[in-house]
Amino acid sequence: MSDTPHSTRSDQFHAVAASFLGWTLDAFDYFVVVFLVDTLAREFHVSKGSIVLTLTATLAVRPIGALIFGLLADRYGRRIPLMINVIFFSVIELLCGFSPSFTFFFVMRALYGIGMGGEWGVGASLAMEAAPRRWRGVLSGILQSGYSVGYLLAAIVARFVLPTLGWRWMFWLGGVPALLALYIRMRVPESEAWKQHRAPSTAAVLRVVAGEWKRFAYLVVLMVFMMFLSHGTQDLYPDFLRTAHGAAASTISYIAMLYNVGAIVGAIIFGELSERAGRRLSMVSALGLSLTVIPLWAFGHSLMALAAGAFLMQAGVQGAWGVIPVHLNEMSHDTTRGLVPGLAYQLGILFAAPTNTVEFALRDRVGYQWALAGFEIVTIVALALTISLGSERRGRSFVDPAKEALEPAPVAK
Repeated sequence: MSDTPHSTRSDQFHAVAASFLGWTLDAFDYFVVVFLVDTLAREFHVSKGSIVLTLTATLAVRPIGALIFGLLADRYGRRIPLMINVIFFSVIELLCGFSPSFTFFFVMRALYGIGMGGEWGVGASLAMEAAPRRWRGVLSGILQSGYSVGYLLAAIVARFVLPTLGWRWMFWLGGVPALLALYIRMRVPESEAWKQHRAPSTAAVLRVVAGEWKRFAYLVVLMVFMMFLSHGTQDLYPDFLRTAHGAAASTISYIAMLYNVGAIVGAIIFGELSERAGRRLSMVSALGLSLTVIPLWAFGHSLMALAAGAFLMQAGVQGAWGVIPVHLNEMSHDTTRGLVPGLAYQLGILFAAPTNTVEFALRDRVGYQWALAGFEIVTIVALALTISLGSERRGRSFVDPAKEALEPAPVAK
């Protein structure tokens, strides 16, 4: 039975759908650059490293967006901040397509990071608060798979739009998500959980976060390693295929499509598994899959082997990620659910922002294969240990604090 008694199934569907679409379109706007590293370097007469640096800039400023939009979501509800956020990042993405210089493009990608940083936390809280408890795990996986769907869409656009219309159109298409704000305005209801636990002031929200700083610090550390995992296996992989294996742009696009299908499947499977086996055990199991396929993913001797390895790698990576939306929301205090999951998520990316730059530098020292493989072996082992030392609150109620979790687990101290 749902623990959102005032919402209908239709309300629940629209809340989850809006959050999923927002994260999908946000991810699309980010990953467009991954397929344009060489193209933009030639266009702006800069090095490939400079274009990679714009990816780092986008990641580094995301906590600013998480803080701004998270506080707004806890004070004024989930809907309006989400609408403002979607319009903001859509406009910035559109302006990227008009970039006359590298400096302008760099600034726009940094501003875009503010919008990207705000979307996940607000959208995840809206979706998880609307979801029936028994469906949280699989819906968490579906929600997080929006990231992979966005990557998949970017790969499709890179394959078919870039060769025909040019790179600017890839960013101009990023203005389309602004229409999502209309959908949210007309169809998405406000969160009942937020109405019940609304904080009296912004200061009250911040006091709760300060009072639970140990749990918050743990979530930030968890997210640092999660970001090492995802960005370390995704962002430079197209360039790895091109540089180390001489793959054509069209081939790279198809491989990216394939491994993002694997990511979507993994997120949903392990998200559902987390309802049965627990959040932490499901995440560690997904990491085991990724660790096992590193030889195929990084050292495969043919493009077919590499594609298979990439499919399985992302099934594991995004399998672990599929549990994150529900896990972070269940671990957060009722009055800070708009802020804490998103801020922990984005502070994680702040500390992990140099991932692409570090891997790119390691490439010159140990080769591209070992740069990727070595970085991820260390990451996966450290992440599995971090998860194992943590705790979970699987199945806790969001609307009635008197209700106990379906299967209570110890809360992080």
